Amino acid sequence: MTKFGVVVFPGSNCDRDVAYVTRDLLGQPTRMVWHQETDIADLDVVIVPGGFSYGDYLRCGAIARFSPVMQQVIEHAQKGKFVLGICNGFQVLTESGLLPGALTRNQDLHFICDRVPLKVEHSNISWTQAYTDTEIITLPVAHGEGRFYADKATLSEIEDNGQVVFRYAGENPNGSLNNIAGICNRQGNVLGMMPHPERASDPMLGSNDGLRLFQGVLEKVTALV
Repeated sequence: MTKFGVVVFPGSNCDRDVAYVTRDLLGQPTRMVWHQETDIADLDVVIVPGGFSYGDYLRCGAIARFSPVMQQVIEHAQKGKFVLGICNGFQVLTESGLLPGALTRNQDLHFICDRVPLKVEHSNISWTQAYTDTEIITLPVAHGEGRFYADKATLSEIEDNGQVVFRYAGENPNGSLNNIAGICNRQGNVLGMMPHPERASDPMLGSNDGLRLFQGVLEKVTALV
């Protein structure tokens, strides 16, 4: 069995949705991890969910970055274990330095809630191994600060290292540079993405394109064990 942990900050609102996928759809033990916890050694996969951690005060993810649990998440990632940041979780991962770049206000300054097509850039990391290269999938987005930004040198490095995992395939909904919707670290064990795979994991909701993301990492962890 693979043990998942879902980090819960004050203001998280997609934590139960993620737990539904890992616990109920995948049948794996799942623990809700309060942001003040300092021991997550029992976990195989850590997921930082969407929402509005600390009300998005100061800057999205900027306060959550200092929660006690985040140092543990950083160490978890440094050990090569798996970390996923979804929407606000992606913002937290960039603020924490686990991923490069930053998420800024959407280009038109409006909150976006829609379904968008995404191109899977790489299927050679654990998270995306259940997809195929250049496959187009559809996932929901819901964010006001999802415009990926990085300086020219950082952006070039991300592209050259093959760290772009997902790109918006249709109209760019938020003005992200290079249509970037999700990136990973150089090792591929840490993934951050603005779209919500957990909201497209149950066929009852009209799509299970997102479920394969979780199935991919589950297969990898199972193989390692």
